[in-house]
Amino acid sequence: MNDIAKKWAIKLAVLGDPAVGKTSLINQYIQHRFKENYQPTLGVNILTKDMILDEINVETRLILWDIAGQDKYELTRQLFFEGCHGSLLVYDITRSSTFHGIETKWLDDFQKFARPDGEYILIGNKVDLKESRAVSFEQGSDLAKKINASDFFETSAKSGINVKEVFKNLALNVLKKFKA
Repeated sequence: MNDIAKKWAIKLAVLGDPAVGKTSLINQYIQHRFKENYQPTLGVNILTKDMILDEINVETRLILWDIAGQDKYELTRQLFFEGCHGSLLVYDITRSSTFHGIETKWLDDFQKFARPDGEYILIGNKVDLKESRAVSFEQGSDLAKKINASDFFETSAKSGINVKEVFKNLALNVLKKFKA
């Protein structure tokens, strides 16, 4: 491994409606595990993960803000966005209402309250439930283009499909924007 030229800390918010798999994505990424029983996040949960990005010769600490999706946290939630460099905007491919919430709620909140130059990636989660799919890959891809997301992925927090890639991709996009 090369000598690391720079060290960064990046604040990332994981956003979406309740039960889309935000906490499960983070747990799969950090601990490589999946819990079957759903327990809603209360307020916010903050976790960190160190990452080396050889592509740009940077060591970074991801500060992951798992922000509750329930409406009762609406007023306090905006405080958690302050200083966010980027976000994963997550919907559940089996529930179209969560897909529509990306554009009508989560992206709007991120753009209002986070850094004005923040990066975001659109995530369609739960691809392991393909027999229950309500949102097509094409719909997700089209929305990502429409909202100017830096990328679009479909993931499975349960099986780990594309989980590592989405966090790495978002970190790279943020750091390239800030010329790391």
